[in-house]
Amino acid sequence: MTEHSHDAATHQHGQHTHEGAPQGGLNLHEDADNAVDMWDGMYRERPKVWSGNPNPQLVTEVAGMKPGKALDLGCGEGADAIWLAAQGWTVTAMDVSAVALERAAAHAAESDVSERITWQQQDLTEWDPEPVFDLVSAQFLHSPLLPWRDSVASAAAAVAPGGTLLVVGHHPHGLPSWSHHHESGMFFTPEQLAGALRLDREPWFVNVLTDRARTVTGPDGESGTTLDTVLRATKHA
Repeated sequence: MTEHSHDAATHQHGQHTHEGAPQGGLNLHEDADNAVDMWDGMYRERPKVWSGNPNPQLVTEVAGMKPGKALDLGCGEGADAIWLAAQGWTVTAMDVSAVALERAAAHAAESDVSERITWQQQDLTEWDPEPVFDLVSAQFLHSPLLPWRDSVASAAAAVAPGGTLLVVGHHPHGLPSWSHHHESGMFFTPEQLAGALRLDREPWFVNVLTDRARTVTGPDGESGTTLDTVLRATKHA
């Protein structure tokens, strides 16, 4: 959800991103047998889940960067992928949900950048990443089905030498008061993220590692604050 307002929505086992506030509450179907059923079920509940705006931390960290090959993990309804393509990136956009990907492709078709985006259905638990991307963006890959350490490790493994890893997630102590998600184990601090990726030992130059407060709007129009954990790191060539 790009800018989460309510529910501090979470993503995901196969994956997906937050493009703006969700349109109404989220039912993540946590009793589903697999990620496909969970996320397809969520999307089928309404014709539009996210606002259609790109994630603001993505815009802040990537605007002005020299474009190349980008991977958008958990692309949802496609706002981040479309924004990246508009900046000149050639984008591979992954999501576990075929319903989300169909919507994303339809949104891209309304723009002039659809030829720069490849849509790919993929469950991260079955994905063997190769280090070929100049940018890997993992925005809010939180899930009751997949530990966040596994999803960020997969994201890091897809970054080419000299490329950039951008990870953004919910800080466990910075959710808005109306959030329904209180399982702190699904979220991470900057320190936990750095430890999981072994940034002090692996071949990374850390550009940004911080938390950022953001004003969001709740389900009843109330204003609140949420806290994002943000990492941008460059893999040594």
